[in-house]
Amino acid sequence: MRRVALGISYVGSSYHGWQSQIDGQTVQDHLERALTSFAAAETIKTVCAGRTDTGVHALMQVVHFDTHLQRPASSWVRGTNRYLPDDISVQWAQEVEPSFHSRFSAIRRRYAYIVLESPTRPALEHGRVGWVHYPLELEPMEQAAKILVGEHDFSSFRASACQALSPIKQLYDVRISRKGAYWRFDFEGNAFLHHMVRNIMGCLLAVGQGRQPSEWMSHVLAAKSRKAAAPTFSANGLYFLGPVYDAQWRLPVDVAAADWLPL
Repeated sequence: MRRVALGISYVGSSYHGWQSQIDGQTVQDHLERALTSFAAAETIKTVCAGRTDTGVHALMQVVHFDTHLQRPASSWVRGTNRYLPDDISVQWAQEVEPSFHSRFSAIRRRYAYIVLESPTRPALEHGRVGWVHYPLELEPMEQAAKILVGEHDFSSFRASACQALSPIKQLYDVRISRKGAYWRFDFEGNAFLHHMVRNIMGCLLAVGQGRQPSEWMSHVLAAKSRKAAAPTFSANGLYFLGPVYDAQWRLPVDVAAADWLPL
């Protein structure tokens, strides 16, 4: 058996998230059907670095699978893409050691959220950005974001359906920047709870528009209750930038699609 890792990019708007479902309309379902069609001789099942929700996009989702087949890496890319819809694409393939695991070998995970600040809703960017029609202030949001950096119990930002064994996660960094009408929020942590980034976004935007002071974020965090936080923000502008692995695995760290994001 050989273990192969793939880097996948996709637009999540048309799919019911990553994880396979009975209706077959998930990214994992489409990818596994494409891999199986290309492999022909065997059914291929994948494991991903981080599951994404309905409507969430990915620039570098990393998956691995085991196979008896011996194919060049370039064949796994071109052959699998032949059977995939246009909004899902294999970016790279690489044979890895059997001990590599796309999820458990990841030491960090990165997300970005893109928000359009505009009095009118987006058209060209529909489904690709979150939208606010009120002005945002950078400094209060940066102050609130600093409160979240570190190891905390993030229960206040956890969806009720979250299956994580513990709400305690390490958030290494939150960066906020702006270019024209677009805001970009970058998050890096060891792992994320279900809806964690979207729930944090709801709170940051409440602070950014002046509905709550920066220090309110401390009270939300300390409450350890979803009821203390703002409503979950839209999935439209959320991008899984990808996992971070130790250099020993020699996996690609970025893809060209990263240059597409504003800022």
